[in-house]
Amino acid sequence: MARRIAFGLVGVMALWVWGVVWYGSEIPRRVEDPTTVTDAIVVLTGGTDRLTTGLKLLQAGQSGMVFVSGVSPSVDIGEILRSMGLASDELGCCIELGHDATDTAGNAAETARWMKSRGFQSLRLVTANYHMPRSMAAFHRAMPLVTLVSHPVFPESVRLDEWWRWPGTASLIASEFTKYVFSQLRPVRIH
Repeated sequence: MARRIAFGLVGVMALWVWGVVWYGSEIPRRVEDPTTVTDAIVVLTGGTDRLTTGLKLLQAGQSGMVFVSGVSPSVDIGEILRSMGLASDELGCCIELGHDATDTAGNAAETARWMKSRGFQSLRLVTANYHMPRSMAAFHRAMPLVTLVSHPVFPESVRLDEWWRWPGTASLIASEFTKYVFSQLRPVRIH
Protein backbone atom coordinates (compact mmCIF):
# COMPACT_ATOMS: atom_id res chain seq x y z
CA MET A 1 0.00 0.00 0.00
CA ALA A 2 2.79 2.43 0.91
CA ARG A 3 4.52 1.68 -2.40
CA ARG A 4 1.34 2.52 -4.36
CA ILE A 5 0.96 5.79 -2.50
CA ALA A 6 4.62 6.62 -3.17
CA PHE A 7 4.23 5.85 -6.89
CA GLY A 8 1.05 7.90 -6.97
CA LEU A 9 2.79 10.88 -5.38
CA VAL A 10 5.73 10.58 -7.77
CA GLY A 11 3.26 10.50 -10.67
CA VAL A 12 1.45 13.60 -9.44
CA MET A 13 4.75 15.43 -8.97
CA ALA A 14 5.88 14.45 -12.49
CA LEU A 15 2.61 15.76 -13.93
CA TRP A 16 2.97 18.99 -11.96
CA VAL A 17 6.58 19.49 -13.18
CA TRP A 18 5.45 18.81 -16.77
CA GLY A 19 2.64 21.35 -16.28
CA VAL A 20 5.05 24.00 -14.99
CA VAL A 21 7.28 23.47 -18.03
CA TRP A 22 4.23 23.68 -20.32
CA TYR A 23 3.05 26.89 -18.60
CA GLY A 24 6.53 28.39 -18.97
CA SER A 25 6.40 27.69 -22.70
CA GLU A 26 3.00 29.42 -23.00
CA ILE A 27 4.22 32.73 -21.57
CA PRO A 28 4.30 35.31 -24.39
CA ARG A 29 7.72 36.66 -25.33
CA ARG A 30 6.27 39.50 -27.46
CA VAL A 31 3.00 41.21 -28.36
CA GLU A 32 1.57 39.02 -31.13
CA ASP A 33 -1.07 41.47 -32.38
CA PRO A 34 -0.15 45.11 -31.75
CA THR A 35 -2.55 46.64 -34.31
CA THR A 36 -6.08 45.26 -33.92
CA VAL A 37 -8.49 47.91 -32.64
CA THR A 38 -10.88 46.60 -29.97
CA ASP A 39 -14.00 47.93 -28.24
CA ALA A 40 -12.09 48.20 -24.96
CA ILE A 41 -8.67 47.95 -23.39
CA VAL A 42 -8.77 46.08 -20.08
CA VAL A 43 -5.91 46.56 -17.63
CA LEU A 44 -5.49 44.23 -14.67
CA THR A 45 -3.96 45.94 -11.65
CA GLY A 46 -1.10 44.49 -9.71
CA GLY A 47 2.06 45.00 -11.70
CA THR A 48 4.44 47.47 -13.20
CA ASP A 49 3.85 49.05 -16.60
CA ARG A 50 0.31 47.69 -17.00
CA LEU A 51 -1.58 50.95 -16.58
CA THR A 52 1.02 52.97 -18.49
CA THR A 53 0.75 50.52 -21.39
CA GLY A 54 -3.05 50.62 -21.33
CA LEU A 55 -3.10 54.42 -21.45
CA LYS A 56 -0.54 54.50 -24.26
CA LEU A 57 -2.74 52.11 -26.23
CA LEU A 58 -5.72 54.41 -25.60
CA GLN A 59 -3.74 57.45 -26.76
CA ALA A 60 -2.65 55.51 -29.87
CA GLY A 61 -6.28 54.85 -30.82
CA GLN A 62 -6.32 51.10 -30.13
CA SER A 63 -9.69 51.66 -28.45
CA GLY A 64 -11.85 54.48 -27.19
CA MET A 65 -12.19 53.13 -23.64
CA VAL A 66 -9.99 51.68 -20.89
CA PHE A 67 -11.39 49.58 -18.06
CA VAL A 68 -9.06 49.03 -15.10
CA SER A 69 -10.12 45.99 -13.09
CA GLY A 70 -9.24 45.35 -9.46
CA VAL A 71 -8.66 48.92 -8.33
CA SER A 72 -8.74 49.70 -4.61
CA PRO A 73 -12.06 51.36 -3.67
CA SER A 74 -10.15 54.34 -2.26
CA VAL A 75 -8.57 55.17 -5.65
CA ASP A 76 -10.27 57.33 -8.28
CA ILE A 77 -9.47 58.20 -11.89
CA GLY A 78 -8.10 61.64 -11.05
CA GLU A 79 -5.63 60.16 -8.58
CA ILE A 80 -4.43 57.60 -11.14
CA LEU A 81 -3.95 60.22 -13.84
CA ARG A 82 -2.16 62.64 -11.49
CA SER A 83 0.23 59.87 -10.41
CA MET A 84 1.11 59.43 -14.09
CA GLY A 85 1.54 63.15 -14.72
CA LEU A 86 -1.64 63.46 -16.78
CA ALA A 87 -4.50 65.92 -16.40
CA SER A 88 -7.95 64.53 -15.60
CA ASP A 89 -9.49 66.27 -18.60
CA GLU A 90 -6.99 64.54 -20.93
CA LEU A 91 -8.18 60.95 -20.58
CA GLY A 92 -10.62 60.95 -17.67
CA CYS A 93 -13.61 60.61 -19.99
CA CYS A 94 -12.30 57.38 -21.45
CA ILE A 95 -11.34 55.44 -18.32
CA GLU A 96 -13.57 53.46 -15.99
CA LEU A 97 -12.51 51.67 -12.84
CA GLY A 98 -13.68 48.36 -11.42
CA HIS A 99 -13.42 48.11 -7.66
CA ASP A 100 -14.84 44.62 -7.01
CA ALA A 101 -12.16 42.18 -8.20
CA THR A 102 -9.61 40.77 -5.80
CA ASP A 103 -8.14 38.02 -8.00
CA THR A 104 -7.93 36.96 -11.65
CA ALA A 105 -11.28 35.16 -11.65
CA GLY A 106 -12.78 38.29 -10.11
CA ASN A 107 -11.14 40.43 -12.83
CA ALA A 108 -12.75 38.24 -15.49
CA ALA A 109 -16.19 38.34 -13.85
CA GLU A 110 -16.02 42.09 -13.20
CA THR A 111 -14.91 42.73 -16.78
CA ALA A 112 -17.63 40.44 -18.20
CA ARG A 113 -20.31 42.46 -16.37
CA TRP A 114 -18.80 45.74 -17.58
CA MET A 115 -18.46 44.51 -21.18
CA LYS A 116 -22.07 43.32 -21.19
CA SER A 117 -23.31 46.65 -19.78
CA ARG A 118 -21.50 48.48 -22.58
CA GLY A 119 -22.46 46.06 -25.34
CA PHE A 120 -18.78 45.52 -26.20
CA GLN A 121 -17.67 42.44 -28.14
CA SER A 122 -13.87 42.73 -28.15
CA LEU A 123 -11.11 43.67 -25.73
CA ARG A 124 -7.35 43.98 -25.55
CA LEU A 125 -6.14 42.48 -22.27
CA VAL A 126 -3.12 44.14 -20.65
CA THR A 127 -1.31 42.27 -17.90
CA ALA A 128 2.15 40.85 -17.21
CA ASN A 129 3.40 38.22 -19.62
CA TYR A 130 3.72 35.57 -16.88
CA HIS A 131 0.11 36.25 -15.86
CA MET A 132 -1.27 36.19 -19.41
CA PRO A 133 -1.94 32.44 -19.92
CA ARG A 134 -3.97 32.24 -16.70
CA SER A 135 -5.72 35.55 -17.40
CA MET A 136 -6.67 34.60 -20.95
CA ALA A 137 -8.07 31.27 -19.73
CA ALA A 138 -10.17 33.03 -17.07
CA PHE A 139 -11.41 35.66 -19.52
CA HIS A 140 -12.29 33.02 -22.14
CA ARG A 141 -14.29 31.13 -19.52
CA ALA A 142 -16.14 34.26 -18.38
CA MET A 143 -16.69 35.68 -21.90
CA PRO A 144 -16.62 32.86 -24.46
CA LEU A 145 -18.18 35.01 -27.21
CA VAL A 146 -15.93 38.06 -26.73
CA THR A 147 -12.87 38.47 -28.96
CA LEU A 148 -9.79 38.68 -26.75
CA VAL A 149 -6.48 40.18 -27.86
CA SER A 150 -3.50 39.53 -25.61
CA HIS A 151 -1.22 42.49 -24.90
CA PRO A 152 1.43 41.42 -22.39
CA VAL A 153 3.83 43.72 -20.62
CA PHE A 154 7.30 42.46 -19.81
CA PRO A 155 8.53 43.02 -16.23
CA GLU A 156 12.32 43.32 -16.14
CA SER A 157 12.50 41.07 -13.08
CA VAL A 158 11.03 38.09 -14.95
CA ARG A 159 13.77 36.33 -16.91
CA LEU A 160 12.20 33.98 -19.42
CA ASP A 161 15.36 32.83 -21.20
CA GLU A 162 16.18 29.59 -19.42
CA TRP A 163 13.69 30.58 -16.71
CA TRP A 164 14.33 27.38 -14.73
CA ARG A 165 17.83 28.68 -13.93
CA TRP A 166 16.47 31.77 -12.17
CA PRO A 167 14.96 30.82 -8.78
CA GLY A 168 12.69 33.88 -8.60
CA THR A 169 11.28 33.37 -12.08
CA ALA A 170 10.99 29.60 -11.66
CA SER A 171 9.09 30.08 -8.42
CA LEU A 172 6.80 32.65 -10.05
CA ILE A 173 6.02 30.35 -12.99
CA ALA A 174 5.39 27.39 -10.69
CA SER A 175 3.03 29.54 -8.62
CA GLU A 176 1.21 30.82 -11.72
CA PHE A 177 0.78 27.28 -13.04
CA THR A 178 -0.58 26.06 -9.71
CA LYS A 179 -3.06 28.97 -9.65
CA TYR A 180 -3.96 28.17 -13.27
CA VAL A 181 -4.82 24.56 -12.34
CA PHE A 182 -6.98 25.62 -9.40
CA SER A 183 -8.68 28.33 -11.47
CA GLN A 184 -9.78 25.70 -13.98
CA LEU A 185 -11.55 23.85 -11.17
CA ARG A 186 -13.53 26.90 -9.98
CA PRO A 187 -16.99 27.60 -11.36
CA VAL A 188 -17.37 30.78 -13.39
CA ARG A 189 -19.40 33.45 -11.56
CA ILE A 190 -20.42 36.55 -13.50
CA HIS A 191 -23.32 37.98 -11.42
